[in-house]
Amino acid sequence: MSRQSYVFTSESVSEGHPDKVCDRISDAVLDALIAEEPEARVAAETFATTNRVVIGGEVGLADKAKLGQYMERIEDIARACIKDIGYEQEKFHHATCKITNLLHEQSAHIAQGVDAGADKDEGAGDQGIMFGYASDETPELMPAPIHYAHAILRRLAEVRKNGTEPTLRPDAKSQLSVRYEGGKPVGVSSIVLSTQHADASQTSADIRAIVEPYIREVLPEGWIDESTEWWVNPTGTFVIGGPDGDAGLTGRKIIVDTYGGAAPHGGGAFSGKDPTKVDRSAAYAARYLAKNVVAAGLASKCAIQLSYAIGVSKPLSIYCDTYGTGQADEEAIERAIRKTMDLTPRGIREHLALNKPIYQRTAAYGHFGRAPDADGGFSWERRDLGEALKAAIS
Repeated sequence: MSRQSYVFTSESVSEGHPDKVCDRISDAVLDALIAEEPEARVAAETFATTNRVVIGGEVGLADKAKLGQYMERIEDIARACIKDIGYEQEKFHHATCKITNLLHEQSAHIAQGVDAGADKDEGAGDQGIMFGYASDETPELMPAPIHYAHAILRRLAEVRKNGTEPTLRPDAKSQLSVRYEGGKPVGVSSIVLSTQHADASQTSADIRAIVEPYIREVLPEGWIDESTEWWVNPTGTFVIGGPDGDAGLTGRKIIVDTYGGAAPHGGGAFSGKDPTKVDRSAAYAARYLAKNVVAAGLASKCAIQLSYAIGVSKPLSIYCDTYGTGQADEEAIERAIRKTMDLTPRGIREHLALNKPIYQRTAAYGHFGRAPDADGGFSWERRDLGEALKAAIS
């Protein structure tokens, strides 16, 4: 039997964290290309440091003339991201940092494995394993520690950007240690919050006075009590932040992006990758499947693993783990998954409508546990497959 009483910790980082600045730029590059051509190929990576952003990787459009025009827009796309995040520091400013574009056309050798042909369906963009997870411990069917760690930083970003808290700056990190009893989250044993701020004279106590009301607002009632430990800006002054304080790279926050360590993670990151890359699209499909298993009442907790080979369309394996909470046999759920969803790269893209410019919004505060958007964003968070799964099992 699994443990029922324990403390589990997850962390989040804000949109102004150096790695998230890079994720945002990479996904903005992707969105701009998909807006031009829905089946554009993109694998964009970004590096950021003091007064410098470098963007590299592979991109491809069927219309080669449009590709050249698009390349001319890269610098403006990056600057717009940095401006929206809020960076106007002396050594990292949206208007003055140097931006280098090293993107080039996609490798023909990769394309030949992915492209559909007369004798083959569209293949996976790479080999790999992908995981999806869901748990009924929050209404969003996400693990509580990562869900609320994201929520804290999202709320602080709102009050920073709308001017309510003018001394907050973009770079921030949160960490929650959540206490479980009877297998359910019941409280927070410690809260860690580090946020960049404007004034070097502000103390840790000053920053706590600013952020504590918002943290209490976000967390469930009763989760904070007299035993909860607070660590707000524990090192003291945090004025130098963002890429000026620490270099950033696309794809370094893969646990923040998913389930906060509460579930397994595949080998690949998401940002900057078009949906032919199963690192991204199959991870979204696995979350969609796991969420619908839980939403349908087939389990209280569910993990789904998918595996692929480059150039091969169908998944090599489908694995389900309900952690002993299943109301149906796990092999039966696996068979039902095969019956109810086409898990080829094209099948995933069509089922979840992924060939849209919907990715920039995923770059901060998690790819999962968000409400589906009217324009198709976060389509993998829909709960519309449960009845089909139950019918396939029965």
